Amino acid sequence: MDHILPDELVALARRVVEANRAAGRTIALAESCTGGLVSAALTEIPGSSDVFGSGYVTYSNEAKIGMLGVSLDVLDTFGAVSIAVAWAMARGAQERSGADVAVAITGIAGPDGGSEKKPVGTVVFARAEKDGDSEDVVADKREFGNLGRAGVRLQAALVALELLMPGSSPP
Repeated sequence: MDHILPDELVALARRVVEANRAAGRTIALAESCTGGLVSAALTEIPGSSDVFGSGYVTYSNEAKIGMLGVSLDVLDTFGAVSIAVAWAMARGAQERSGADVAVAITGIAGPDGGSEKKPVGTVVFARAEKDGDSEDVVADKREFGNLGRAGVRLQAALVALELLMPGSSPP
């Protein structure tokens, strides 16, 4: 067995590792609803340590605060599934890891936890770059719909990997 994750996820992770190696960039992740899935996909690739040094799984608000420096005020004001929190997660991962670029993922994979304003399948992404303008927020919210827990997590992981590609456009 070469890998344990879905082929499309591993194939994209391979492209991310190769492209970032060629660009001389290092990457980091801050994952919530994906629970380390993106990090796992990257580490399926031999030699991924050339570009991938840190992945933070911050499933709880306490972990987001303690590991990434997300403000309790931001969490209380906007909620864990928000552009403000995703951006703070990405900045925290980039600053703490020293990576050239960091991507954050936070969302509601289901089957429970959704609301009218943030239904199951809502996922927010953010990307922070070293020496980037902290006022220039690169983040977006996606509504994948209720694809089932695994489906939402897979789609979120694929989007996060795309955001790690050099030259990728904002989410």
